[in-house]
Formats: sequence, structure tokens, C-alpha cells
Amino acid sequence: MNGSKNPMVREAARPELSEAQEDYLKQIFLLEEDGSRVATQALAGRLGVRPASVTEMVGRLAHLGLVEHARYQGVSLTPIGRRIALEMLRHHRLLETYLVRELGYDWDEVHDEAERLEHVISERFERRIAEAMGHPTRDPHGDPIPAEDLSMPSEDQWVSLMEMPVGFTGILVRVGVQDSESLNTLRRLGLGLGTEVEVVAVDASSVRVQVGAERVMLPVSLAEEVWLEGNE
Repeated sequence: MNGSKNPMVREAARPELSEAQEDYLKQIFLLEEDGSRVATQALAGRLGVRPASVTEMVGRLAHLGLVEHARYQGVSLTPIGRRIALEMLRHHRLLETYLVRELGYDWDEVHDEAERLEHVISERFERRIAEAMGHPTRDPHGDPIPAEDLSMPSEDQWVSLMEMPVGFTGILVRVGVQDSESLNTLRRLGLGLGTEVEVVAVDASSVRVQVGAERVMLPVSLAEEVWLEGNE
């Protein structure tokens, strides 16, 4: 069994939450990754809800001891809130990986499916699909999958395409977008995990890269969400 903690402890220790509450915790974690407290406005934008709704939900989560919130200072997860967020993130990314590897989905088709399923699978099912896939550490978009003990894999020193100099050649290892339109665009351009990419030109609005025999252009907004690892 991977991880040092008994996964059954997760089931016993967590309070019963609605799917919406679990989504809030997961999104707070994702927005918190840079180390700063999360503004309610940013959380509202991520979830597509009104700021007043965020304030109400954050109040409920604070009452349950899952977040800390101070007016005008944003929100952060408590240790228990963080573990639940990581549990949801592990479910989500394992499900995305399973859908791609075992069921033949493309990487732009799995996010919404995983969003629905992550709330209903058991820890037993989670462990079974992880074992069946050899305990993957990255999902189909290159994002890290929390381990069974809910620790995160060590952070790789990857750099976004926007920060690469002209002439740099590397391997695409991660994309930071989840929407199907952006992922479909990358797929149509021949840009998937493991693709070798050479930076050809950079300007204020776009990045041109060589992918095999083709030169393709990415808008800055998308290039910022593509990470490369240098060829050795």
C-alpha cells in the first residue's frame, strides 16, 4: 500500500459534506497553491458564482472548522479542510487518468466526467483504480496526483513556455488549463504530453513553436499554461 497513513482514517475523520462544499475546498486549495490567502472574488470567479454566495458558503465551512476566514483578508484551509481538498483532488486526477488510460477518452473530455464522479467513489474504489494503474503520480494533463496518504509529489522544476528563450527545445510535460476548448486546441496543434517543442519566436501576443515538421502559434494566454522540461 502506498502512503504511511491508513486510508480508512480519512473516511472516519471527515465530516459529511455536500458536493458544493467539497468543490469549494478543492478550489481554495488550487488557488492557495502560491502560498497566499484566497480572495472571495477569486473564488467566485473560479466557481462561476456570485461573491455573496461565496461569503455565505465560506461562513458555513468556517463553522465546520474547515477554513479560516477574516473579512478583507481572504480565506485559507485548516489542516482538516486541506486533507479533504486533497482527497477530492486525488479522486479527480485518478479518475481523469483512468478515463484516458483505460477507457480511451481524450484529455479534453475527462474534466467534467471526473468532476461528477469524484464525489461519489469510495476510498476502496480509489485504491483499486490506483493499484490497477500502477499508482500513477501525474494525471493526463501532467498535474501531480496526491499520494494515498494525501501528500503531494515533490515539485518539479518545470518552466512555462512563455519563459523559454528562442531556440530552446524541450518536452511538454504539463498543461494548466482544464477547459475543453483550450485542450482541444492544443491537441489539434499536435501538442500533447511528451511532445518535443522548439521555441521559434516570441512577441507580445503569441509564441511560435516548431512541433515536428509544423510551426504553430499559441496565444500568450495559452503559452503561459504550457510547461516544458529541457531536453538533455
